[in-house]
Parts: sequence; structure tokens; C-alpha cells
Amino acid sequence: MHRLLVRYEKDIASVNMVDEYISGGGWEDAGEDEQGRRYITDGNDMIVYLQHQHIRAEHIDRDAEAFGFKPDVVVFPSVHSAKSGIPALTVHPIGNYHEAQYGGEEGRLAPACPKLMSDTLRSIRKNCNIPEYNICFEVSHHGPFIETPTYFLEIGSDESCWGRKDAAEIQSKVLREVRELNDYPDVIGIGGGHYAPRFTELALSSKVNFGHMLPNYQMEGRDDEDIARCIKLALEASNTKMAYLHRKSMKGAQAARIIALGESVGCEFMKSEDFEPLTGN
Repeated sequence: MHRLLVRYEKDIASVNMVDEYISGGGWEDAGEDEQGRRYITDGNDMIVYLQHQHIRAEHIDRDAEAFGFKPDVVVFPSVHSAKSGIPALTVHPIGNYHEAQYGGEEGRLAPACPKLMSDTLRSIRKNCNIPEYNICFEVSHHGPFIETPTYFLEIGSDESCWGRKDAAEIQSKVLREVRELNDYPDVIGIGGGHYAPRFTELALSSKVNFGHMLPNYQMEGRDDEDIARCIKLALEASNTKMAYLHRKSMKGAQAARIIALGESVGCEFMKSEDFEPLTGN
């Protein structure tokens, strides 16, 4: 598997995670592209040194391919910012169901990589020995838009956490570990809030992979056509026809509406008992 890792120079968490990852040596300078961006490689992985904000690095996968490296997946190590300030290690897919306020394109999702992203969450849980850190998914949000499967790997949630070397060591170990694709079923998640606790819980306890996640706040006040569009968008960008609905996060009538709209675009709904339990968790 060929991975492109994006090191954003003005993001301390990104810098620390990537620098810790490459500290073992064996990396070679690969030169600069036409935009003056530096690349280093170890053969299977390429790291690009980015000067401008990563959430607005549209089509950075195309730029890497033009440079001579075609990635199978793109990983964005990054800070995670939240008003709560709660220490967190997060992972999430990217894209915009509606407006593109923070990079990307309006109404478009970048391809998700459910297997790698879910195994990344599991690896974080396995390797994290810092009790105060919350380990979780976030739902799909912000840019950039790219056409290669991708996810963000983050340290949050404020300046007191972003530069912590112990957190960067955990995330760099995760980058070393997660390279193979499991054979668990892939689903999208529908319902719940931004930090997707139910989807996080299921991924950590069951043989299921989550791709894009469509939270309740993206469906509130939307008509049937728009909700069906969002479900279809999430399915296509996750390369699956299956979804898990967080029924307890909504009223029964709303759940019935979502199921009907999902089925209208070919969605198959799964229940938690459909997934095998993970052993050793």
C-alpha cells in the first residue's frame, strides 16, 4: 500500500507526528514539485511538506501523482480544535454534505477508507496509555476535496494538548501499525452527534468498519430529497451499500423516515447484532 502523509508546517501536531514517524531513519529526499513543495520517501510512503493550510490543499493527491507518486490512501496528521479543550485523539473522514466553509467543495465528500480508518481508531485505543485522552471518531466535515481515499489523524483539543510528544508518539506508532486491510463489513453511520460515540463504541467492540458518518445536525430542517442525497453521497464515497442507524439518537418517526429515504437510494440497514464481536477488546 502506498500512502501519502501530509506534514503541514504550521501545525505542531502534524509536525510532531510526522517527525516522530520518520525518526527511525531510512527516508530519502525525493525533491520538490512545481509548487516548491518538498517530498521525502521510503518507497511505500511519501511525505509532502505543506506550507499552506491542509484543509484547503485541494487535489493534493493529483499533485503527488504528477510528481511521480500515486497514493492508495492519503493521511493528514493534524491538530483537532474544540472549545471544550478536552484532550482527544481522533480520526475522521472528510468532505462537506452542504456548504464548504472550511475547505473542500460544496456538497461533495472525499472517498473514505473505512477499513484503515476503523483499524486506526482501534490501534489508538490499544496504544494509548494517557488516561485523560478521549478516543473517538468525528463525523465527516471540512476539506480538502481529493479523489483518493483519505482520513485525518488528530491530536486535540487545544494548545495545551497539540504539542504533546507523548500523544505524537502514540499516533506515529499507529501510523506504523495500520497498513493491512481487514475483511470486516463496511458501513456508513447515520445519526448521533459530531463525535459519534455510538459508532466509536461499535468499531471498538465489533467487526465493522465505518466510513462516512451523517450526523443528525446535517439532517435537521432538510427535506426528503436532500437527506436522501446525503445518504447516497455517503454510501458512494464509502464504497458500500450498508448503513448503521443510531436509532436511539432520534425519535421513532424520524428513524422510520431515515430508513425509508435510505432504502429509496439502495441502502441496506444493519443492526449491532449483525456484527461479530471483536475478541480481546
